[in-house]
Amino acid sequence: MVSIKDVARLAGVSDKTVSRVVNKEPNVHADTLQRVEAAIASLGYVPNMAARLIRSNRSRTFGIITDFISTTPYSGDIVRGIQDWANANGRTVFLANTNGSHERERETWRTFQSHRIEGVLFVTMYHRVIDPEPDDVQIPTVLVNCRPGSKKSNVSIEPDDFQGSRDLTRHLLGRGHRRIGYIRLNPRLLGAELRYEAFRETVRDAGLCERDIDVRLGMDGEIGEENNYVFAAAREILTQPKRPTAIVCGNDEMALQVYIAALGLGLNIPNDVSIVGFDDFRTVSHALKPELTTAALPYYDLGYCGAERLERLLEGEDLEPKHAMLPCRLIERGSVGAV
Repeated sequence: MVSIKDVARLAGVSDKTVSRVVNKEPNVHADTLQRVEAAIASLGYVPNMAARLIRSNRSRTFGIITDFISTTPYSGDIVRGIQDWANANGRTVFLANTNGSHERERETWRTFQSHRIEGVLFVTMYHRVIDPEPDDVQIPTVLVNCRPGSKKSNVSIEPDDFQGSRDLTRHLLGRGHRRIGYIRLNPRLLGAELRYEAFRETVRDAGLCERDIDVRLGMDGEIGEENNYVFAAAREILTQPKRPTAIVCGNDEMALQVYIAALGLGLNIPNDVSIVGFDDFRTVSHALKPELTTAALPYYDLGYCGAERLERLLEGEDLEPKHAMLPCRLIERGSVGAV
């Protein structure tokens, strides 16, 4: 078995220098770093993590607990962001998917504690309020894509759905739209309610009254098993004598159904009706023609910045704000025209 001494001998440095390179410590000269990394690659050296844990009493490991995130389009970018941060900062990541099972979640907390995981990133599939259930396990934790409820005050990082919806609505108002339809996402979703609240507040501030907007429910029911009314709602909106000149959709997949309804009625997008979505679900937003104007959920940045916040928490920093919000960037494409 190749040892740290073998690497040091080949690279012409001390054992301590090799250890600093392996642990990604700062202030190692670039030439020395290159020689040590070349020696590690040449010899196929693999650090003994168990020995490092015993010596340092630190595992240098983060745990990720997710619900259904691994099977959700693009939200897996949260995990990718965490992994990229970990790779750049000498951390190892363990991922556990609970599939929404509270019992599996509790088992995962106990497993993480037994493996001396230093910190946990608790990641949810969709933006929601949640209180993790670690029982008596005490591990520093950052909530990602969710916010804590009333029980605890965990550090968190989440998307700013309110800001994203406000910017989309302002974009439509700025193009002269004063009759606007809104098809709501499932009200059980926190993000759905924040987006709708932002829309109502923004059109009210712009001086629009109730007769200027047409709000329809697009989905409801148990999350993951929703009833879908989007296509029917879109046709009802678009066949009115004074139809809206623009429709705001709760997400991009709903916007796809609105496109189909509009095109089926012989309407041109965006000349007859402008359409916006939310999420930047790229399989939809780029595939639609014209491409869809939307607000992008910052999945990758949620993961990357969440890992960074966990590291700062472990270093004893007093994080302010405790609950961080990342903007949902407005992406202007061809689905919005001027009135």
